[in-house]
Amino acid sequence: MAKSTKSKIVVPMDFSEQALIALGQSYNLAREYNAEILLVHVIEEGGILPKIVTAKHLADMKKDIQKRLDKIAEDTSKKSKIAVGTMIAKGKVYEKIIEVADMVNALMIIMGCNSRKKLRARFIGSNALRVVREATCPVITIKGKHHREGCKNIVLPLDLTKETKDKVRQAIDVAKLGAFKAAIRVTSVLQGSDEFLVNRLTRQLEQVKIFIQKQGVECSAEIIKTEKDGETLAQSILDYANKVEGDLLIIMTQQETNFTRMFIGSTAQEVVNNSEIPVMSIIPKVHKYKTAEEAAS
Repeated sequence: MAKSTKSKIVVPMDFSEQALIALGQSYNLAREYNAEILLVHVIEEGGILPKIVTAKHLADMKKDIQKRLDKIAEDTSKKSKIAVGTMIAKGKVYEKIIEVADMVNALMIIMGCNSRKKLRARFIGSNALRVVREATCPVITIKGKHHREGCKNIVLPLDLTKETKDKVRQAIDVAKLGAFKAAIRVTSVLQGSDEFLVNRLTRQLEQVKIFIQKQGVECSAEIIKTEKDGETLAQSILDYANKVEGDLLIIMTQQETNFTRMFIGSTAQEVVNNSEIPVMSIIPKVHKYKTAEEAAS
């Protein structure tokens, strides 16, 4: 049988409720990109896999997992009319998910993200956040359990001193998808009341708005201010996303040019951890960071 040349959307599948919700959220994107869904289950070393396990036990385990994957794949394919493949790997969960995504040149990864409240450490601990950190393709994390059909509003927070074209163009590409025809809600968080900064942000946000509108996409632009003492950038962004009924948040995972791959920016991490709205995390391409004015040129 000839190997499919269609693009792949990788959906990690551990059979949890959140993984199944993420799978359900993958249908529309798979249709729009004419892509196949690839379910990936990882038998975790040091997890459910005991240190001493016979070859027969491992074979029986794989057989049972394969049976469950095949059932989900069959049901998903019937329901969505999308081709669904399966794969089982053994090792560290996040490493194998990234390895498989790279191997099949995945279009993106869509994965359930279990809630981890009050995560304060900058070092990423969960598998979902490790995938966000190290994947070379966009990653959509699904934490919330209730989502609207389709995608009407894409929230695009911009740090105007550091943004590249990548995030703006990614938002435009998603907004233009036939089933979505979404509007883009561009925002930037203002901390303080410096008049010069307010004027600069207003001018540059307007330039980004005009650029997006010229691509045939509805767009609004708004400066938001932190409302409470001690409120973080991420909290302000999430409040705004809820206010405009956002269906997708698009963020950069590397907010500084000198960040190592061991970390992502604290704001990006907090957004992924706390957003009930699906979050698309993208890694900027390797080029000079540009201002919003340059991104809109």
